[in-house]
Amino acid sequence: MRHLIFLLLAGFLAAQSDAQVTGLATDGQGSPVKGATISLLSAKDSGIVKLGVSKEDGTFNFQTVKEGRYLVKANFVEFQPAYSSVFDAGQSAVTVPALKMEKQPGSLKGVVVTAQKPLLEVKADKMIVNVEGTINAVGSDALELLRKSPGVLVDKDDNLSLSGKNGVQVYIDGRPTPVSGADLASFLKTLNSSQVEAIEIISNPSAKYEAAGNAGIINIRLKKNKSFGTNGSASAGWNIGTYAKYNAGLNLNYRNQKINLFGTYGFNKGKNFNSMSIYRSLADSIFDQQATLVMENLSHNVKVGMDYFINKKSTIGIIVNGNFADPTITNKSATPISYAPTKMVDRILVANNSSEMERDNLNFNLNYSYTGTTGKSLVLNADHGTYDIYSNQFQPNMYYDATGKTPLSSVNYRMIAPTKIDINSFKADWEQPFKKGTLGFGGKIALVETDNDFQRYDVYATGDQLDRDRSNRFNYRENINAGYVNYNRAFKGFAVQAGLRVENTVSKGNSTGLSNNNGEYVTYNSGFKRDYTNFFPSAAITFNKNPKNQFAVNYSRRIDRPNYQDLNPFEFKLDEYTFQKGNINLRPQYTNSIGVTNTYKYKLTSTLNYSHVTDLFTQVFDTAETSKAFISKRNLATQDVVSLNISYPVRYKAYSMFANANAFYTKYNADFGEGRKINVNAGGLSLYVQNSIKFSKTWTAELTAFYNAPTVYQGTIKANAMWSVDAGLQKQVLNGKGTIKTSVSDVFRTLKFKGESNFAGQRSIVASQWESRQFKLNFAYRFGSNQVKAARQRNSGADDEMKRVQQGGGGTPGIGQ
Repeated sequence: MRHLIFLLLAGFLAAQSDAQVTGLATDGQGSPVKGATISLLSAKDSGIVKLGVSKEDGTFNFQTVKEGRYLVKANFVEFQPAYSSVFDAGQSAVTVPALKMEKQPGSLKGVVVTAQKPLLEVKADKMIVNVEGTINAVGSDALELLRKSPGVLVDKDDNLSLSGKNGVQVYIDGRPTPVSGADLASFLKTLNSSQVEAIEIISNPSAKYEAAGNAGIINIRLKKNKSFGTNGSASAGWNIGTYAKYNAGLNLNYRNQKINLFGTYGFNKGKNFNSMSIYRSLADSIFDQQATLVMENLSHNVKVGMDYFINKKSTIGIIVNGNFADPTITNKSATPISYAPTKMVDRILVANNSSEMERDNLNFNLNYSYTGTTGKSLVLNADHGTYDIYSNQFQPNMYYDATGKTPLSSVNYRMIAPTKIDINSFKADWEQPFKKGTLGFGGKIALVETDNDFQRYDVYATGDQLDRDRSNRFNYRENINAGYVNYNRAFKGFAVQAGLRVENTVSKGNSTGLSNNNGEYVTYNSGFKRDYTNFFPSAAITFNKNPKNQFAVNYSRRIDRPNYQDLNPFEFKLDEYTFQKGNINLRPQYTNSIGVTNTYKYKLTSTLNYSHVTDLFTQVFDTAETSKAFISKRNLATQDVVSLNISYPVRYKAYSMFANANAFYTKYNADFGEGRKINVNAGGLSLYVQNSIKFSKTWTAELTAFYNAPTVYQGTIKANAMWSVDAGLQKQVLNGKGTIKTSVSDVFRTLKFKGESNFAGQRSIVASQWESRQFKLNFAYRFGSNQVKAARQRNSGADDEMKRVQQGGGGTPGIGQ
């Protein structure tokens, strides 16, 4: 702390000799230009030192410019950039000659703006992965994109963690999804990369965001065209691994000064192969399961909407979007069961099950935004969404002798489980100038209702018979009422932000069914109710006196609530030796996080973060009936996590490279009694590197690699390292309107999972591999207008739209922020 104070004091004293640079931006006729971007550049390397905007009279002013040699650049839409000559800045003020910008040739017809975003943008509060322009992302789904995002880990069950912490809240276009676990993974697999514009990784969200998500928020931003006129794009792709896969997309948009109509459609079809082995030893038995899984997926994604610009200040919009999928899964497995002392196989269990599923999601959003000339703004969002999930699983279990040829017995059953989720929410956000800063406050009411009807049938030659002992219906209702206040203000050399969010949660679960009481079935009703209120403060301070060496410190407190599947006390039978049971005593987990971010010379970005998690819940394998196992979630005592993220871009002529490293150290502590203690110290490291080289105006090659070091998932599963290399090539055709992309993912086929768990007398070794190596081919074509016009009267509407999207507008799966 003494060193930090010394550095700040030294910077303050040095600033007393800084100078100011002033000037004027004009057009070719000498008239002042308002709103031009003014860049103060270093004469040594043309690096940006400061950025500004010209005022109403065309003037600009850079304060506290350190001694050195500089030049100034002015640019504006429809004008060619103008540069000053090189000058020396010392202890006295410098006034540069007027920067005269000439009109672009043909600018009256509009200017086509072409820009390429960097793969990763690292900011003080979040990291942005720009998926849209990358070659090797083509043909992937959203879950695969997350698997290769910096700091994100995906385990064998497709659970997400971020920098060593579980409890990640996934948003789609600024709205959280209400599903988790397997349901969330299935949903993400239906989103093709062609629909994704960017992925935002927000480690310490402000009070404006919902408090849910201990590890932070991952916001998947879908594409939306902002160009004027009628325009669109179409794409088609083909992948081949073990099986062929097909995808297609269509994006249409019409926009003028008063209205914006847009719609997107995505299609996915194909089979995916997965092999898995599970070795379990407990008591006197060993189970060595080998399985292959084929998932066939057919999905449609639709999004249509309209924005109406009432005037320069107000916009109203409506959006309807949906996701409709009919996946089927075929799982073939054989499990030799051995007597542990002799390791001799006693019998073999063959279980070839099949599942037919439907996963339909439909959402409606109505939004309104107002932006006044004095900096006041209001954003309103009303949302309604439904999730209809249905599964029909047939599970035959055939027992054979040790040779695998002689049948011993069989037990066959069917599980039918329809689930319906209804989501309703209303959210309001207000911002206004206050005490030389910006004051924001708002609130939200959200209601989620879930109805899950689990029906288990015994299958006989004569037909299916309901097993009333193993059937159950679970209803869950969760109401969250929230309010927040947030204030930010910029001072000379630093800026502050502070906020407080309060959330009241009222939840109720009710599990009903029939139980056998001495041969007589009676109705049981097991339920619980909770009502609790929490406060979630957040704060940040940014030291930006030296733009080339900025520091930011931030803090937030967050919560992760159990989902309805984790609370249902009913015991689900997954197979003959594995059960899954919810835990009504599962409490929310809470996280306090503090982070420091440094950005040096606009390139090197480092973030150090510390988190303390209480009541951490994790998936635990325990024993039942001596040789059987059940899976449940429990609250571990505590988890402490320290993480460091470093990123650096390199660009030299036609070559560019981006490298990102994320390391963490975590400590788990828990005591569930004799044989059930957890005291684990673990570290993790993930590396991501993208290399790109542009051979000509139309040819680009890309090579990406990522590596995850050995680590520990959820306190009990020790996982091996994972790594892969992707290579791709891109060709621009048809005068730049068409793009052909081809790539090979996981070139060396090294992307596979292997982990080990030893808890409560049970040792488990799990290994899994999927179709990670694929050849992918994609063609995209853009048509219609792609001109971004500089009409002053439409700027307000565009700004309103962006603010509405950032604050929750945009109609997406889930309940708003």
